[in-house]
Amino acid sequence: MSIGASRPSDIERASEGGSRHRLRDLFTPLDTLLVSGGDLRLALGPHDRVNAYGCGASPEPEIWNFASSTASPISQAAYDRAALAREELVHKSLFDDVEIAFDRRCEDMRDELRGHFQLPPRVDVVFSASGTDSQLHALFLARAVLGAPPLTIVVGADQTGTGTVHTARGHHFSTMTASGIAVRKDAAIAGLAGDSSAIPLLDASGRSMRIDADAEVMRAIESSLAQGRRVLLHIMDSSKLGWRAPSAACLDEIAQRWPRKVQVVVDACQARLGRRRLRSYLDRGYMVLITGSKFFGGPAFSGALLMPKGLSRALDRIEGIAPGFFDYAGRCDWPMAWTALRSRFERRPNFGQWLRWEAALAEIGGYYAVPGAFRTRTLAELASGIESMIALSPSLRAIPAPADTAGPDDEEFAQRSIFPFTLLRDGKPASIADTSAVHRALARDMNDAISGSPADRQVAAQRYLVGQPVRLEQPDGVSHAALRLCVGARLLTDAWSPDGAQAQRNVQHILDRIAHALVKIELLLDRTAAVPA
Repeated sequence: MSIGASRPSDIERASEGGSRHRLRDLFTPLDTLLVSGGDLRLALGPHDRVNAYGCGASPEPEIWNFASSTASPISQAAYDRAALAREELVHKSLFDDVEIAFDRRCEDMRDELRGHFQLPPRVDVVFSASGTDSQLHALFLARAVLGAPPLTIVVGADQTGTGTVHTARGHHFSTMTASGIAVRKDAAIAGLAGDSSAIPLLDASGRSMRIDADAEVMRAIESSLAQGRRVLLHIMDSSKLGWRAPSAACLDEIAQRWPRKVQVVVDACQARLGRRRLRSYLDRGYMVLITGSKFFGGPAFSGALLMPKGLSRALDRIEGIAPGFFDYAGRCDWPMAWTALRSRFERRPNFGQWLRWEAALAEIGGYYAVPGAFRTRTLAELASGIESMIALSPSLRAIPAPADTAGPDDEEFAQRSIFPFTLLRDGKPASIADTSAVHRALARDMNDAISGSPADRQVAAQRYLVGQPVRLEQPDGVSHAALRLCVGARLLTDAWSPDGAQAQRNVQHILDRIAHALVKIELLLDRTAAVPA
């Protein structure tokens, strides 16, 4: 069905009950819809038409993307799925109320996501505009599970999203909510505000993972419980640098010592964990934060909270809803089985959030359609190649990975997929400002700024996205930052071919592109003046 073929009389009939303006919203240009229904991080710049992560609303195949720890440009396949989904919803809304049709579509997406992750129907899915919004959903639901406002302990607070310091305390993390309500950043959300504590993962050297993370987690929980507080433990799998904490042994001890006093929420927003590990978290009664916009490469932002069925029973204990929380959820975000909770929220379809998830599901489905043996083998080959290239570069210093704790539940993610490194200029660590400048220059055509051979100028002209700088606090008080080369799902999906020789050529092509990205970094570092401020 062509959208343009809809007759006004059809639209008006389908729009009875206050839905006319919502159906009309579906006729907004797709690019505009894809960056709607989120906070200010989605906003496109007035000149370059990209967001803060260097991504626009339309496919940009000319950009070589190794930035899946931050954000990825939308692929053509994902864009096409979003376009088709929008057209199908318009068609269904001509014969039914748009909110009803939208609700059914969201429920279908829950089933699809469970199918891709091989999760049972008893796992509930709560959609949101971003992983940061999902953190607020987890805090709201944890209060019901624990029967009291919890103290949130954030493990890896130095390697999570910048909004977590706010959401952990039930505070606004931006100046505008995804529902378009203006708020004051870091102000308390009425009825949801509480306390939090942070456990960083970097050790005193500022380059490695601390060895006492488990002990610090146990001390923080003991201290909180001694004060009569319940605890929401926000654990990391994985962090911006690809780290996981606390250990499985630590989590076992917590479950044994403090049942029903500590609720765990797993920050798996990077989505760099095997499906068996994901299921094991849910089987243990943990809530899990996930996104379709990091490893899987869907457009930023698309968040979800996975809830084990046992926790859903706690919804019956929700008597009042924090007034400020209504700005962070609509009725369609909640599963249809949660009838009592849903009835208290507005019927407010977020078309941007929905379309970003449609796009993300195209990527997730494509990734899991690739044979598991190929995914595992290719991740290992790419990891080996990237580690070797970083080690051979005179201007890059790798951030070491923590001790290997991989197990069978990790599946292909027994291999690293985030490769952080710091920059060296004249043998000394580059400043945060210089590292940020190199990061921005990588995403630009720098041909005019680089004087060198034709090959160098060709490399300089190519645009690359890598993971945004991660701040590393140093013992001397002078902080540095790490950039990140990332392997995302789309690289593996694009590399796959039933022809083994062609698949191997595709993998080599990816490694060649990564090598070119590192060459451009060398060129930029060699020419200080060429790096824009």
